Amino acid sequence: MRTLVYSTRPYDQDALERANASRHSIEFAESALDERAAALARGFDGVCLFVNDHATPAVIACLAQGGVRLIAQRATGYNNIDLAAAAKYDVTVMRVGFYSPYAVAEHAVALLQTLNRKTHRAYSRVRESNFLLDGLVGMDLHGKTVGVVGTGKIGQAFASIMAGFGCTLLGYDVAQNPACVALGMRYVPLQALAAQADVISLHVPLFAETMRLVNAELLASMKPGVVLINTSRGKLIDTDALVEALKSGRVGAVGLDVYEVEEKLFFRDFSQRIMQDDVFARLVSFPNVLVTAHQAFLTHEALDQIAAATIQNLTDFEEGRDNANVLRA
Repeated sequence: MRTLVYSTRPYDQDALERANASRHSIEFAESALDERAAALARGFDGVCLFVNDHATPAVIACLAQGGVRLIAQRATGYNNIDLAAAAKYDVTVMRVGFYSPYAVAEHAVALLQTLNRKTHRAYSRVRESNFLLDGLVGMDLHGKTVGVVGTGKIGQAFASIMAGFGCTLLGYDVAQNPACVALGMRYVPLQALAAQADVISLHVPLFAETMRLVNAELLASMKPGVVLINTSRGKLIDTDALVEALKSGRVGAVGLDVYEVEEKLFFRDFSQRIMQDDVFARLVSFPNVLVTAHQAFLTHEALDQIAAATIQNLTDFEEGRDNANVLRA
């Protein structure tokens, strides 16, 4: 099956080529999928997308006209793909239904602990021969209340780690996860979680219902000094409202692996250019904000699992087998 992989980075290509083992004809493009780049896929049977590729109705129409019959998303989330348009043009959409939840959960903890114990600031100081400890005071996580918003596989993995720290767990989700309940998690309404939690970590997918779930109203109800972590999707947070909450001191620290309009920034090198996104520039100017560029998934184990699932999706589609990774409108 001839497939074009968009938004390719070296780690993507390495993992996909290992998993493919020459089963399919795969070609790689660094460019992200948009209306212009869709023309690159003419003559291909399928395309493989990542989170910042945009499969809009116009893009899908172009892909279908060029012969594309499959969109294989190499991620679990799929908010970047218009499923109704795919159905209209008879294009099958498949995703990676599962990969290491520990990768994302452990990165969330890394963000939390870096902010809490200020290891990023300590690292820079020591490299400059500054061994003062002023301004590096953190807190014991033991005994603190941690709110987990979204308790699927990743939220469960994060909750398990925090339980190991000796934290009290609060959860919010549309359904309770028995494994989280077994950890001692108590499910509460979102407003109650916001008011009680010392740490809040977001692990929900992006749907219309969760768009800007963390808004000015919810931020205002949070416990003063709360640490907010987001390794899920940037548009779960109203960034303008978050900046105001940081300015007021309501939010004590923020760790982000995602950003509301990250597709204009992430996975590119702007180190020699002037930052044009004023909101992002303001956000990263705060000393209590830590941003990584959507790398929570980036472990050897996760990359191998993503690649293996993607290749299996191509094989199942080519051989006419349905599987649980098919997405329908």
